[in-house]
Amino acid sequence: MTNKPIYTSSKLQLLCVHNKIFITLALIKTNYAMVSQLLFLVLLLAAIGLFAYNARKIYRNIRLGKALDRSDRPVERWKTMLKVAFGQSKMTKRPIAFLLHLFVYLGFVIINIEMLEIVIDGLAGTHRIFAPLGNLYNVLIWIFEWLAFAVIISCAIFLIRRNIVHVKRFFGVEMTSWPKTDANLILVTEILLMTAFLFMNAADYKIQLHAGEDVHGAFPISSLLTGLLPESPDALHLIERACWWFHIIGVLAFLNYLPYSKHLHILLAFPNTYFSNLNPKGKFANMESVTNEVKAMLDPSFAPPPPSEEPMRFGAKDVQDLTWKSLLDAYTCTECGRCTSVCPANITGKLLSPRKIMMDTRDRLVAVGQNIDKNSSFQDDGKSLLDDHISREEIWACTSCNACTEACPVNIDPLKIIMDLRQYAVMEESQAPSSINAMFGNIENNGAPWKYAQADRANWRE
Repeated sequence: MTNKPIYTSSKLQLLCVHNKIFITLALIKTNYAMVSQLLFLVLLLAAIGLFAYNARKIYRNIRLGKALDRSDRPVERWKTMLKVAFGQSKMTKRPIAFLLHLFVYLGFVIINIEMLEIVIDGLAGTHRIFAPLGNLYNVLIWIFEWLAFAVIISCAIFLIRRNIVHVKRFFGVEMTSWPKTDANLILVTEILLMTAFLFMNAADYKIQLHAGEDVHGAFPISSLLTGLLPESPDALHLIERACWWFHIIGVLAFLNYLPYSKHLHILLAFPNTYFSNLNPKGKFANMESVTNEVKAMLDPSFAPPPPSEEPMRFGAKDVQDLTWKSLLDAYTCTECGRCTSVCPANITGKLLSPRKIMMDTRDRLVAVGQNIDKNSSFQDDGKSLLDDHISREEIWACTSCNACTEACPVNIDPLKIIMDLRQYAVMEESQAPSSINAMFGNIENNGAPWKYAQADRANWRE
């Protein structure tokens, strides 16, 4: 005969209460996990949808430009993109800025690999799903932490260079309050995101130590932060989750801030360098319409192509007259000021700033896009890129030396826009500075830009 435990009514009631509490806590935990996964899914889809919506507008705006074939020499184009965009080859002329930018660039690219784990964890309700990779996972986390630390230090130095040292090329008439604020916002955001990443790891590391489990990951930086965290496991879990949510929401918000920021070059630098002009910098393309007229004059049998439905315009007055590549250049500009800092016209005090040319083009393009959004199609607003955004004095100050194009880290070509605006002023309006008109007259009469006849051209030797 076995002795069975005898439960009094009070003990039975207490046991029932304990079971109810246990079941309730289990349900709360399960519901929290489900709500967390659902909330993450909604945020992820909303962020991707909003970014796609804005990206579509930018693509639409770029396509407003004139057609231009940049599909030739694909192998050379891939090499250019790998060298200039991925390899940062044109940044090396300024070694300190190059090193700092390299840390931020690598941090952005490589640490976002970790975003894959965060996304999977957020959708599946798991935690460090790649931890079973073992030593490989430990090496990856180790690299991520050192890169995060390098990003924090680099961004802090960038902030000091902009706001305390006042590096000259970060300033100019075009650098109004918004461009300066935009740069500072991005730098502060990157510091906060990397700090949240490190404190998330620190809290998780301390939780694993308290649980007596095998530590998943290597934490060379965040392990130094554990002394700043509380000892309570519940508090550590709260900090870890808070940093996790801050990091992912911050990244998604950053993604949707890009279309409104100069940092859109993070994405557009790659296609922009791929579609670079591969011809020698000093080679100017002939206008097809003018070429056809000359051919018709020289060869009566030449049959020009049929005219297009759109009225022909020489050069460019507004952004729709520029090529799509020039509009892509405008969106890709990061406002670093390298172009303006080497511009001989700007250095000598003239009004021209190649950076301003790109910023003005982008501002006008955005305004045209908003006009289309409002009216379904572009309605004349009485404004244009030439005169309303870029002055005549600016375009004629350019010496066409191509220093700006050579200096740009992502192969932007401000000179192409300047020359298109000049062509419009000369060929459509017959408006040019007196010195230019005198040169045209000399070329017509003497076959050279100077006022001397060809027979007297060498008299200076005497």
